[in-house]
Amino acid sequence: MIKQKEFARRRALLMEIAGEDSVVIVRSAAQKIRNNDAHYPYRQDSDFMYLSGFKEPNAMMVLLPEQEGGDGRCVMFCREKDPFREMWDGAMAGTQGAVEHFGFDEAFPIADMEKRLPELLQDRDRIYHDLGKDAEFDQTLISWMNESRGKSRRKFVVPDEIVALDHSLHEMRLFKSRTEITAMRKSARVAAQAHQIAMQVCKPGMNEADIHAELLKTFTRHHCEASYIPIVAGGANACVLHYISNRDELNDGDLLLIDAGAEYDGYASDITRTFPVNGKFSGPQNALYEVVLAAQLAAIDEVKAGLPWDHVHETAVEIATQGMLDLGILQGSLEQALEEELFKDFYVHNTGHWLGLDVHDVGDYEIDGHSRVLEPGMVLTVEPGIYIPKSATNVDEIWRGLGIRIEDDVLVTKSDPDVLSSDICKNIKDIEALMAG
Repeated sequence: MIKQKEFARRRALLMEIAGEDSVVIVRSAAQKIRNNDAHYPYRQDSDFMYLSGFKEPNAMMVLLPEQEGGDGRCVMFCREKDPFREMWDGAMAGTQGAVEHFGFDEAFPIADMEKRLPELLQDRDRIYHDLGKDAEFDQTLISWMNESRGKSRRKFVVPDEIVALDHSLHEMRLFKSRTEITAMRKSARVAAQAHQIAMQVCKPGMNEADIHAELLKTFTRHHCEASYIPIVAGGANACVLHYISNRDELNDGDLLLIDAGAEYDGYASDITRTFPVNGKFSGPQNALYEVVLAAQLAAIDEVKAGLPWDHVHETAVEIATQGMLDLGILQGSLEQALEEELFKDFYVHNTGHWLGLDVHDVGDYEIDGHSRVLEPGMVLTVEPGIYIPKSATNVDEIWRGLGIRIEDDVLVTKSDPDVLSSDICKNIKDIEALMAG
């Protein structure tokens, strides 16, 4: 669990980056209606959660860097405690809880926002805020700035610009602390256990929905939730990258691709394994799987501080391309296949992405037009995949309908890469032994 002092440290660092003449405004995520008067399960905005740990809707924080030295002031606007609403929805922190339990210097009812916010913004030159997340609030903020500019008559300074908050804040989020890494280890460990159980229970004749249910049961039992809708794709469904129907029968002789991660304390894991429904790889399945596994292992070896981000992808692509050439799936030389990107017919996505509070986490992949260099504390996925749809009549029939992806979560350290998701096997021998047992 992330402690209050870490959230306070993050807010202090962001205020230092923003500068003494600024103010930082961050809004909570809005509740969303699923249908009629039923809501989707609420998930806090990741930036808001990163800076506060506060998971309730209808809230806003205002960070005021100290203009004469010191630590600055952190103000929360949130819902007041309401015993009637708490009977329906559960406990609320209230303004007192925002101070006592979440470490804010002051807290006010969210209903007082329009009255109090203009006062907080006085004598600040700029506002750090991400326009576009809450159009109604954005319009209120801009209108107030325009009105105040006409009324001030030099009595006080009024902010005259809104600066995008995302770059500075997302650069902070890219580098994980020890406590964040601990949370991510747990989310990966729980997800790995769910994948293991899926392998153990899988049998021909089951439905993708049966496996989906096993994943969710494991997550829930360990006080986690799914970090995204799991992909449980049997047979040729694995060639649909975002397949989430999860309702087809699992056939003897097919592969099953499962892409599923757990979320613990806001932090996501993201793991993919591909294995035979009947517990035994066929010859073609074995051959293509070994290509993807070799590409993944080589790419993980490149997750080292000082190496460029895109080198991970390039390594996986080169090995996967050579493997497809060796199997006759592609034709020609390796040089030609890479130069003309022939591999893109079957290797269609990047080899990974940042991971953290978001599954596809924030952070730049390039700096000044060049691939950024990996640094300790970054966490990324490594997930090569080869997908040969049934419609690929230009390849031998034995390959058609095969979709294979292998994905792990990897922490960049000062030395060797740290695979957070190593608890679940991926070698063919180990998978077959697990399923046989």
